[in-house]
Amino acid sequence: MENGIIYNSNLHFEHQRWKGELAFWKDELKFFNNRLSELVTRWTNKDVLAQLEHYQNEFVLHNEVIEEMLEDIEEHETRIAGQSKTGADALDTQMVKKHLEFRNRLETQRHIYSELKKEFFRFLEKYM
Repeated sequence: MENGIIYNSNLHFEHQRWKGELAFWKDELKFFNNRLSELVTRWTNKDVLAQLEHYQNEFVLHNEVIEEMLEDIEEHETRIAGQSKTGADALDTQMVKKHLEFRNRLETQRHIYSELKKEFFRFLEKYM
């Protein structure tokens, strides 16, 4: 950001970073679901099974959030591309505002996901 101007290339770069992070989360969720599958075959205790279902639901919800965020990034990328075709390199104020809101949303999701992983790892330590 030079002279207070936010360039499309900077936003595109940040989008690429976010997409990579979200793809990593999706891969992690696959791994976590595999761990759940292993535990389902080992345990018959209703409390443990209820916890397994809880984590399964959390992983499904988190995956849905990831998909929604990826769609939002693609929508923003499409708008950037359209604007670039017109020769404009800097975004309008409304698009920058949306980008900053998304950045905050991603920060919140990072925190939520991090806490979920911590809980899940404690659970795995106890029941694996």
